[in-house]
Amino acid sequence: MDLPVEPPVDPMLAKLARELPTGALHYEPKWDGFRCIVFRSGDDLLLQSRNLKPLDRYFPEMREPLLRLLPPRCVVDGELVVPRGGVLDFDALSERIHPADSRVQMLSERDPARFVAFDLLALDDRDLMAEPFVDRRHALEQALRDVEPPVHLTPVTDDPEVASDWFARFEGAGLDGVIAKPDAGPYAPGKRTQIKVKHQRTADVVVGGFRWHKDGEGVGSLLLGLYDDDGNLRHIGVAAAFTAARRRELIEELAPYRPGEGESLADHPWADGDGAAGTPRGPSRWNQAKDTAWQPLRPELVAEVAYEQLQGDRLRHGARFLRWRPDRDADSCRYDQLETPPPAELAQLFAV
Repeated sequence: MDLPVEPPVDPMLAKLARELPTGALHYEPKWDGFRCIVFRSGDDLLLQSRNLKPLDRYFPEMREPLLRLLPPRCVVDGELVVPRGGVLDFDALSERIHPADSRVQMLSERDPARFVAFDLLALDDRDLMAEPFVDRRHALEQALRDVEPPVHLTPVTDDPEVASDWFARFEGAGLDGVIAKPDAGPYAPGKRTQIKVKHQRTADVVVGGFRWHKDGEGVGSLLLGLYDDDGNLRHIGVAAAFTAARRRELIEELAPYRPGEGESLADHPWADGDGAAGTPRGPSRWNQAKDTAWQPLRPELVAEVAYEQLQGDRLRHGARFLRWRPDRDADSCRYDQLETPPPAELAQLFAV
């Protein structure tokens, strides 16, 4: 490609904070999609993922609008998202990574993606990576001043109060928090020079099973569940990332809830679980070498966990174990305890 910045480029990253920082910063919504750096040189187009792999074949519907709406020679950092049902749907996005071209094409027509631009690395013969963010943002606004869907320019503000409002309101639309970018910061590939503030809250959940750690030394993850309005215990995700010592401790702590000799858990809510209808998935159909078998526990043990975001009826990311809750009855662990703010209007976010 005939560009001053050539692929691949490691995307600039962000470090996590729990409080919104202030100072010489600009703030943007944190999009919960696929990171994508777009390289365009004439009719040559490359969509690069966060891990430096091409995304073009998975998003064929983006080629025509990107060629039509982006400058002839540019490198633009952004995010691919899929809006569906009034929110951004990460599951619909993930479905695109599929080996069958026919399925990718079908999904691209059913749930077309959009590209949200938030940084400009190069324009014409200019390498902008060493320039301050505020200058790159100004250049991006000028380059995309006539942009229209399905390409969008992310909102930005230098007002912490506006950013706090975004943090509170945009979560229901499927966004993941707020990004703070230093005004004078250059584009630093692979470095965590930005700050991300993500939602985190706690919930009391039923521990309905566990998986052994991959090295065979202790418990690798706890399988978490919540009761729905019909009284069904639905698998919502896992808590993992335990230290080696904690993994060994969990073996003893879970022992009283494991089936004893001659005991059957055939009536366990997830007894026939294969990943459908709110149950844990069994052996992987994609990777037979990956052991995803799980061990059942009597659904009586309650844990408090920290989580960031709910995607549909499941946790978007793994939860963090906080403590046991022996004072809670398992049947009191219901979905209605979760905070689910009403969705913000995607039309407002996308300016359409």
